[in-house]
Amino acid sequence: MAAELSLDSAAGSIEIDMQEPVNKLKFLHALVAGGVAGLVVDIALFPIDTVKTRLQSELGFWRAGGFKGIYKGLAPAAAGSAPTAALFFCTYECGKQFLSSVTQTKDSPYVHMAAASAAEVLACLIRVPVEIAKQRSQTLLGNKQSGLQILLKAYRTEGLQRGLYRGFGSTIMREIPFSLIQFPLWEYFKLQWTPVTGFESTPISVALCGAIAGGISAGLTTPLDVVKTRIMLAERESLNRRRNARSILRGIYQERGFSGLFAGFVPRVMWITLGGAFFFGFYDLTTRILGATNTNH
Repeated sequence: MAAELSLDSAAGSIEIDMQEPVNKLKFLHALVAGGVAGLVVDIALFPIDTVKTRLQSELGFWRAGGFKGIYKGLAPAAAGSAPTAALFFCTYECGKQFLSSVTQTKDSPYVHMAAASAAEVLACLIRVPVEIAKQRSQTLLGNKQSGLQILLKAYRTEGLQRGLYRGFGSTIMREIPFSLIQFPLWEYFKLQWTPVTGFESTPISVALCGAIAGGISAGLTTPLDVVKTRIMLAERESLNRRRNARSILRGIYQERGFSGLFAGFVPRVMWITLGGAFFFGFYDLTTRILGATNTNH
């Protein structure tokens, strides 16, 4: 959060002059902290993500690879995680600050929802191609191709919209509801931490708040994640290429019932709960370090 200036009314002009540098500093901190947090999470928890993806695959867990090659797809995930997370948090923090000033509110859940939704849409411009390369590698659909080769093949054979950005709509459909739940919860838990526990906020407490918010959000949005995975993994001749999200959901339910809709529930909740702890904890820790470094200089 931008430092508040404890000056009297005679120094009002100083406060106005200082506001712009503080905003730029906040943007830089969000950029670096988001990138560090995203990279740490994707590398540390990649095997859980692979298991989740294979459970949700139309091929089934064992035909999609089982427990073999559990780190397949790590390269595109690692390459895309930092810029995706950095873009998200820059947009989120700046959007939150802008909307709070426009609406004259502080800590409004509606502001958090709107800022998180806008951030997700922009982040998906990087996330979707990365997800396609990663998930096709994870389920052996990419065979021995690298992430770049998978994306080039998708572009050459299917074009930009149906190749590189296939599943963009379903990804947005998953990410926005997820963020509408996760970020207001995270902000609320942080706000209530000190009044409820009596302890000051630390990176560990922020990590705990992020873990709880992430786990709740992950569980509730699992069916949307299943649809997104099916669409991204669909081959050219697959029926899923010609179906919308609603019909895919209906088909999964008719085929496997609720267990199909919530395929990968346990690894997804585990992955995002742990990921939320790592992500928000490292984000807060990096922001504090950058803030302390700036103060010392």
